[in-house]
Amino acid sequence: MKTKPFLTADDVKAILAAAERHALENQWAVTIAVVDDGGHLLGMLRLDGAAPVSAQITPAKAAAAALGRRETKVYDDLINDGRFSFLSAPGLSGLLEGGVPIIVDGHVVGAVAAGGVKSSDDAAIARAGIAAIA
Repeated sequence: MKTKPFLTADDVKAILAAAERHALENQWAVTIAVVDDGGHLLGMLRLDGAAPVSAQITPAKAAAAALGRRETKVYDDLINDGRFSFLSAPGLSGLLEGGVPIIVDGHVVGAVAAGGVKSSDDAAIARAGIAAIA
């Protein structure tokens, strides 16, 4: 039997804190979500002023990054390049840039996403969170 790393509650807290710090430094009102490798929500933080809909979109972006084992920008680019049929992919929503997988020792252990500002800034917030446990 093989073993693999996994996210702990302390990891989730560290990711959320670092991502929040990055967002606040830039005065961005966003929602931040952390999921496990199956796309299950482990933690979420909606900053003051973040749009209510971001609490729906952001966990979906994180789940898409974890399940697809790639940044959601890949999906966003596919769709924007005209592959609209990808919007019907079963079990995937949140196919917008801003979700980033967490990779430890070659294993995807989860993902982080942010939502509420420009997509590339959402992704930067997610990467700042991941850096806290790197």
